[in-house]
Amino acid sequence: MAFRNPAGAIRAVASKLEKKYEQELEEAVGPCTSLLDVGCGTDSPIQGFSKKLFAVGVDAFEPSLQKSAARGIHNEYVKADIRDLKRHFKPGSFDCVLASDVIEHLPKEEGDAFLAALESLARKRVLIFTPNGFLPQGEYDSNPWQAHLSGWTPEEMRKRGYRVIGVRGWKPLRKEYAAVRWPPKFLWLFISSLTQRWVRDRPEKAFQILCIKDISR
Repeated sequence: MAFRNPAGAIRAVASKLEKKYEQELEEAVGPCTSLLDVGCGTDSPIQGFSKKLFAVGVDAFEPSLQKSAARGIHNEYVKADIRDLKRHFKPGSFDCVLASDVIEHLPKEEGDAFLAALESLARKRVLIFTPNGFLPQGEYDSNPWQAHLSGWTPEEMRKRGYRVIGVRGWKPLRKEYAAVRWPPKFLWLFISSLTQRWVRDRPEKAFQILCIKDISR
């Protein structure tokens, strides 16, 4: 018997097979009850569980803050340069500090200082989500902050005390903005979902990485 909507059927199977980044992120946040979402953008990945937290969104691009606020993703918003967080927040202000798809937008030397700042603001945990290595990307949606300026690998994040999880499947299958490389999109998304279980514990093979560091105070 033929499926009336084979693409939909494949997407449904893929959804069951793949543990999504948003699920990994919620588990990584764990028992934390306050979260600073640095570089929150318009469509933060915490939106599915942000109501369980006191969440503050930070971004330097005013239109992104306005769109996020209209959706009610965070409790509060702060317009700020992400390189100047210590000016706006005291040390240990939040249980968890998240930078999702952010650090790659900074030059490497600024990224080092950025990580140190995040770790100073967190009481319990720092979460970093970024491409695995350098991924070329230009400006987007009239936002100059969207260009990629650096790359970060599982090895260097482990050296900084992070444990690392591979996300979004085998690296060669995706490109800029995590889009699959070839049509038909639904088929390659399905193949990517099949590889996710394999790359989760082999982050060197993954397209993106979720890095988790526990903070002791």
